[in-house]
Amino acid sequence: MVSEIGLGCWSFAGAYGPTDEAESHATLKTALDLGIDFLDTANVYGMGVSEKTIGSFIKGDTNKFTIATKAGIYRDPETQTRGFNNSREHLTAELDKSLKHLGVDHVALYYIHRRDPRHEIEDVMETMLRFKEQGKIGGIGFSEISTGSLRRACDVGPVMAVQNEYSLWSRYPDLGMVRTCKELGVAFVPFSPLGRGVFGTKVPDPTTFSEGDFRYNTPRFTEPNFSRNVAKVAEFKALAADLGTTSITLAMAWCLARGEHLLPIPGTRSSEHLRECAASSEFPMTDEIMAKIDEVLPVGWAFGDRYTRLQWLGAEGYC
Repeated sequence: MVSEIGLGCWSFAGAYGPTDEAESHATLKTALDLGIDFLDTANVYGMGVSEKTIGSFIKGDTNKFTIATKAGIYRDPETQTRGFNNSREHLTAELDKSLKHLGVDHVALYYIHRRDPRHEIEDVMETMLRFKEQGKIGGIGFSEISTGSLRRACDVGPVMAVQNEYSLWSRYPDLGMVRTCKELGVAFVPFSPLGRGVFGTKVPDPTTFSEGDFRYNTPRFTEPNFSRNVAKVAEFKALAADLGTTSITLAMAWCLARGEHLLPIPGTRSSEHLRECAASSEFPMTDEIMAKIDEVLPVGWAFGDRYTRLQWLGAEGYC
């Protein structure tokens, strides 16, 4: 059992702008103060930077947080080309490296970050079950997989969580994944529940994005799509203000209201924003408010795709 809101730690590695260890540690301290005890990271977040930042904060104390990390994506250090590897050898080496970065001998949840089509999911499950037997991981997870792959994996052994992008402007999981996870008793972990900052209190400025920023050249953040998206989000922010809250809190409250098995992991390096996220747990959501949100931001309202063609590689489709 973990807090119903977790903390995504990709931003600790500069995914959405420059940061440093002190700022990240301050955010982790705020998380503890707020009762947020679920952290999500990955081996490729800054090529170990995010994991090391968490490790230097917890200093081997596994009672502070429940930690999830991932493997399956790799980058060529010279060309920065992204590829996928779900082989037992690769996953074993990456898990051991992640444990070293974190300064622990066990993580509560270990995800396959992206599926490698060269390896059947049943074989990958056998690898992950071996990690459980060895005491290196507590549970098995998958990211950006299809409902069919999830069912195949569950036929081999228990899957603890599925992590896919899900927010008011990324509703693909509503086409089966949210329901399938509930049916199978699997936690659904929405990443980017704040739309990579678009539902933040400050409007992102794409002209300031560096090539290292994940949003750089992403269709929803390029014109003419971006201006149209900002205009729609402005209507949502006005609704939040009328309700006496912020767009961050309302967007997170909407996510929590989609099902008790959802555990959203907003990614932030700001203590202030994390407090606004945590406030969603206390927001008095009603069916009437959910209906108003749906009027302002109906399914499929966003302009542009959530990924570029290259970013889509590795994410499984199912509809």
